[in-house]
Amino acid sequence: MKYRIFVSGVQKELKQERFAVKGIVSEDTLLKEYFDVFLFEDSPAKSKSAKEIYIDKVQESDIYVGIIGDEYGKTGKGGLSATEQEFHEASKKERFVFIKGANDNKKDKKTQELISEIKNEETGVKYKRFNTVIELKNNIHDCLIEFLRDAGIVGKTVFEQSVCENAKFDDIDEEKIKWFLQTAKIKRKYPLGLETPLNEVFTHLNLLHKDKLTNAAILLFGKNPHNFHSQAKIKCLQFSGTDVEKPFSSYHIYDKENLFEQIDKAESFVLDAIRFPVIQQEHTVQVKRPPEIPVFAIHEAIVNAVAHRNYNTTAAIQVMVFIDRVEIWNPGKLPSQLTLDKLMHPHTSYPNNPLIADVLYLADYIQEAGSGILEMIKQCKESSLPEPVFIEDRGEFKTVFARDIFTETVLNKLGFNERQLKAVKYVKGKGRITNLDYQKLTGASKPTSTRDLNELVEKSVFQKHGTTGKGTLYKLKGS
Repeated sequence: MKYRIFVSGVQKELKQERFAVKGIVSEDTLLKEYFDVFLFEDSPAKSKSAKEIYIDKVQESDIYVGIIGDEYGKTGKGGLSATEQEFHEASKKERFVFIKGANDNKKDKKTQELISEIKNEETGVKYKRFNTVIELKNNIHDCLIEFLRDAGIVGKTVFEQSVCENAKFDDIDEEKIKWFLQTAKIKRKYPLGLETPLNEVFTHLNLLHKDKLTNAAILLFGKNPHNFHSQAKIKCLQFSGTDVEKPFSSYHIYDKENLFEQIDKAESFVLDAIRFPVIQQEHTVQVKRPPEIPVFAIHEAIVNAVAHRNYNTTAAIQVMVFIDRVEIWNPGKLPSQLTLDKLMHPHTSYPNNPLIADVLYLADYIQEAGSGILEMIKQCKESSLPEPVFIEDRGEFKTVFARDIFTETVLNKLGFNERQLKAVKYVKGKGRITNLDYQKLTGASKPTSTRDLNELVEKSVFQKHGTTGKGTLYKLKGS
């Protein structure tokens, strides 16, 4: 059975938001299994009037999703807009309403009146506010998952606690179990010994459901988890420039391995791709070669992607190494208790997959709850790098590490023009630029190119090599 969702809201003003409802359902493996979305825009031409069509569809639906913007919309004979008529028609349905913006004073007067009705506790309407389409999609996702939970269709844990169909104990890598028990005993004083029976180990780790192996058990300790869950993989790509362009310098997919091995291999991929500058140590002939991005930071970001990803989607974790940055993407979003701002301060950990996170903690892959992000930021600062950037967008979470200090944010603060920004990007890819290269790249005259390049040198972004003539070239300072 699929539940039918009716989407209501002023079509012209809220076109993007309306289609976002359909998008979040079609993009999510779990939601598209249980929900169908009706948009009036998708209706074929019919002999019925528009009002008859949408009233019929409201009556046929199980869930009403109302999106309220600033405009009230055109009114009919009764002085009500289609949105308000649909809202009233759905009074006996499950109603979720999403109000755009925090300031209702700017909205049409009749919109304000409708919002007051929605906020009235006696209506029993569940409503939330949003500012961006991303926030709207996240809110809708949470509401629909909660609906499924209330209906008893899914439990509190959607994926990791579910039984892994057709999985048997023969599918478990016993050597990996022994490695885990030994590591957990040393690192976390875990009580179980190496000879503990498999059934007892998995019971102790809450990785069985009614004596059957769960999805988490197979992902963590399976001989080949890919046979059961093809989405559980990490794609690693290295690019020769600053953009996603073929051919790739290097490309690996880690999908045959368990989660521990996927993490290890993805981490090694990044470390093999980034630089290890030689640093002369003071008062000694010895040198040290720390990676340009701290190992802990890379490890923590990859582990977080594995522990927090949404396993109900077919998307993979992606690790992308560019010449100026490293990006780590995972399908999924922050738990409702956290925001991007709260990540930057001491916080409690709310993993989307707590059973997987617990095992990773016992194996010393995860640090003390809530401390990893702050340590990541601290180590980047100590390495004279900008703080990592965290982005939540379209149901994905992204961590970005700069490989140098000349990030887009820094360059914009220095007040460079588009030509100069283009030149910095060029040098990051090519390693150098001449005045003639600059002219060809930007279309600027020679005097303009000279002024631009001199400013880049004066502001310590470029370093000039040579004095005059054709032999003069410019590189990133410190490269």
